Amino acid sequence: MPPATDIVRLRVNGDLHEVGVPAHFTLLETLRYVLGLTGSKQGCDKGDCGACTVILDGRPTLSCITPVLEAEGKEVITVEGLASAEAPHPLQDCFDLHGAAQCGFCTPGILCSAAALLERASDPTLTQVKEALAGNLCRCTGYTKIYDAVIAAGERIRAGAKGIPDASRKSPSDAGSSGSVNGDGATRASAARTSSQT
Repeated sequence: MPPATDIVRLRVNGDLHEVGVPAHFTLLETLRYVLGLTGSKQGCDKGDCGACTVILDGRPTLSCITPVLEAEGKEVITVEGLASAEAPHPLQDCFDLHGAAQCGFCTPGILCSAAALLERASDPTLTQVKEALAGNLCRCTGYTKIYDAVIAAGERIRAGAKGIPDASRKSPSDAGSSGSVNGDGATRASAARTSSQT
């Protein structure tokens, strides 16, 4: 007997999706395996490493331990939604310039945690940056370059650079459905999305 599925409406990076998913699916599983948004990484599956972090209604959220049903009707922003069509997010530029990414596995989660911080406070102290990223583990960089990159991105935002694009925050009434549900509960997205390593 096939597993029971639920129809869930998700607003992800400004696009409204209606998808059929098994009732036990997490938000991470839905993003990666149903919507094809593979920027959020599947690491520990226990909420320990932070590689799966996305922004849910403005707050960094561990998508590997968040049931997808809890995200229904909420605004989800993944690493794919941080850049605009015109330019990368200031964090993405600053991570590159400061050498804050090495293997890159943890980077999407760190970027989402940092972007949520800079939406709240574009002039964070080092202590605030450390607290905001305390749930994100990195085994490569030693964190100093990451902290420097976040502070530099805040400086750019204060100087007028755009943070999270408005297109990633469309209201449900403005966003047309970008996927359709087939008989197996899978989604056919109208546009291909690529994985982001930075």
